[in-house]
Amino acid sequence: MEVDGSKMNTVESEPPLAPPEEPLRKLIPVAAIAAGVQFGWALQLSLLTPYVQLLGIPHTWAAFIWLCGPISGLFVQPIVGHYSDNCTSRFGRRRPFIAAGTALVAVAVFLIGFAADIGRASGDPLGKTAKPRAIAVFVVGFWILDVANNTLQGPCRALLADLSGGNAQKMRIANAFFSFFMAVGNVLGYAAGSYTHLYKMFPFTKTKACDVYCANLKSCFFLSIFLLLILTILALIIVREMAMVPSKVEPPENRGHVGVKKVKIPVLGELFGALKGLPRPMRILLLVTCLNWIAWFPFLLFDTDWMGKEVYGGKVGEGKLYDHGVRAGALGLMLSAVVLGCTSLAMEFLARGLGGVKRLWGIANFLLAICLALTVLITKLAQSTRRHTTHSGDAKPPVTGVKVGALALFAVLGIPQAVTFSIPFALASIFTSDSGSGAGQGLSLGVLNLAIVIPQMVVSLLSGPWDALFGGGNLPAFIVGAVAAAASGIFALTMLPSLPSEVSPDKAMSAGGFH
Repeated sequence: MEVDGSKMNTVESEPPLAPPEEPLRKLIPVAAIAAGVQFGWALQLSLLTPYVQLLGIPHTWAAFIWLCGPISGLFVQPIVGHYSDNCTSRFGRRRPFIAAGTALVAVAVFLIGFAADIGRASGDPLGKTAKPRAIAVFVVGFWILDVANNTLQGPCRALLADLSGGNAQKMRIANAFFSFFMAVGNVLGYAAGSYTHLYKMFPFTKTKACDVYCANLKSCFFLSIFLLLILTILALIIVREMAMVPSKVEPPENRGHVGVKKVKIPVLGELFGALKGLPRPMRILLLVTCLNWIAWFPFLLFDTDWMGKEVYGGKVGEGKLYDHGVRAGALGLMLSAVVLGCTSLAMEFLARGLGGVKRLWGIANFLLAICLALTVLITKLAQSTRRHTTHSGDAKPPVTGVKVGALALFAVLGIPQAVTFSIPFALASIFTSDSGSGAGQGLSLGVLNLAIVIPQMVVSLLSGPWDALFGGGNLPAFIVGAVAAAASGIFALTMLPSLPSEVSPDKAMSAGGFH
């Protein structure tokens, strides 16, 4: 190993820090872990908000519980990324964190599923009154679940980058497979959550403290942890990592990342040091990703609520129209997940056909902007048809054309969502690989995660007051999202640097780097 004396505090990596390129069959089992993770996320989105209200948590406070996801992502992924970059375990750098994350998911699922039973055993009353002990157990389990998911996802994506051996095409394919398996997990999660008799598979889940809805929730989480355990065990058996050999010139904690000078500072200091010294491609990537998620998050938060209120014209707790709309929104999410999976498999083909990755991302962002803007048109059409079909004061569901239009909108949104779930992470891995070291990819993905979770926190806190400023409803936040998506598309097309694939598609697929 040679040390360049002209560059203070820099050091070349030992060979194990730049793993050899592995065949695609080794990457697929790691990407498949996303199906187990996303199964749990889909259950969270579809089942947990009603469940927390059954435990006695007011609806206004339930929104604050959902903040734990972006808050934990803000700190957990960068910290886990840093330590996985420098882990010297004989089992490898990423595999110990993947195993630990899976174990934490199992603990969290137990606490969430059995919260009502643990609360009852601790003295909570039966009936519809608030159950403070069950709430405490649930909140602890919910936070552990989000921490565990963030512990899992970062090292999984970093391991995919490691196994790609610096090959840009393989990194994109690996992240596309990760996105595909996320879609598979979504479909499984929504399907399991919609089946009301699943608890009969596990009769012991129904107890005095846990009704049918609660028992179904338990059963769904049992299936999700079983799937995650199987996929994780298979991946850890099939994929082997070389143990990292620390540099004898400089301790691993002093190594830098993506062009940052290597200095001995704590992990959060290294995180903000990385932000301060990021090269221009990574800064542009963070900007485009940030705007992209400002666009996505309002719709992800309020999509089914939009279907219930604006499209179906229902009101929460009044009549059945709102519930019908929410169920129609759940069907839309299922369609979106199917399109997401199909698009993920076609990602490399789309990148070639459109002339490169940045063009694909830019066009996908414009498509997202158009879809978000169309929510206004669909809402106005729904309101118009309701005025013409309402008789004797009885509210009617929207006409077939409006329903089909709304569901088609959900389905089309699966296309830009597939791009969002794969391209930014692939680009972060490519930019990091181009820095000349196999190390630092965990921290790079942690830095990228900041551009995802910070917009989520901002939207969570401001979308409610923003909508109220314009008389309530979900459309004002959707319009802001459309503007942000358009800006993200413009910056992607004009400011992101060109990869080799965007210069010469025939040569780019074997280039394996950024220039």
